[in-house]
Amino acid sequence: MRRALITGINGQDGSYLAEFLINKGYEVYGTIKRNSVSENQTSRLDRVYEKIKGNLIYADLLDVPSLLHALKTSNPDEVYNLAAQSHVRISFDQPVYTAQATGIGTLNLLEAVRVFNKDIKIYQASSSEMFGNSIDDDGYQRETTPMNPVSPYGCAKVFSYNICRNYRNSYGMFISNGILFNHESPRRGINFVTNKVVKAAVEIKLGMAEKLSLGNLNATRDWGHAKDYVKAMWMILQEGEPDDYVCSTGISHSVLELVEYVFGQLDLDWKDYVTQDQKFMRPEELDDLKGDSFKLRHKTGWVPEYSFETMLDEMIQYWMDKYC
Repeated sequence: MRRALITGINGQDGSYLAEFLINKGYEVYGTIKRNSVSENQTSRLDRVYEKIKGNLIYADLLDVPSLLHALKTSNPDEVYNLAAQSHVRISFDQPVYTAQATGIGTLNLLEAVRVFNKDIKIYQASSSEMFGNSIDDDGYQRETTPMNPVSPYGCAKVFSYNICRNYRNSYGMFISNGILFNHESPRRGINFVTNKVVKAAVEIKLGMAEKLSLGNLNATRDWGHAKDYVKAMWMILQEGEPDDYVCSTGISHSVLELVEYVFGQLDLDWKDYVTQDQKFMRPEELDDLKGDSFKLRHKTGWVPEYSFETMLDEMIQYWMDKYC
């Protein structure tokens, strides 16, 4: 039985990855941070909680001894580093913490693995935010696109990406970067725009809310489903050699298109309910993200199962079921 350690296992990606790996026959361990509202801390893990509750380890990417303890306890074959301060807008409010948790935290984990057992395979959750507004002539972003991040989060992820490549080349470690574009699900935090829109639209439909305030409606993103993307994480670590891969659908949609679709599915005219608020605007905006995942698809055979529309339909149904 292979063993995997997932940092940030109680997040959106971590919970789906835990389910996926358990179905693959893995023994799954995960790190969580101490939370003062502990009863909500593992809610995303409800489907597999009984199978992993004894394998949850308190640790923090900024606390190297805790990472060494997690490695010693789990003795993993694979490590998936999904822990981070992952909200782009909030990274402007907490730039130093974001640099530490999202950037230096990755270095701490790499060093801990190098000291403990450098034969462990590592997946690093890199991000499309690393590219910023750097786009190739054909409108896509791929592994060779220059990185020019426009947020503290993106800058921290670039550091993580490069330090992973450095450790891979310097120490011969199996470290792969998955450059994931935006991926959503019913488990997405409600302060992220997709779930914010879906939740609010359902509440408006049910008479529980009246308005929805958003930021830039013209920004476009390449949105996929987290279930598809955690499968890609695993497939990347099954390759014979470590490498870096863009994971994306190759189709971008604007926030406005997102709003129009969700409200339309609920037979609502979004113009009657949606307003824009400056507080949700980024100091430096990222206008367009669209990824070319040819390398990933060609080398691993990865194909996403969800479309933009089926992903949103699932999210709408989740909130309808929750409230009704």
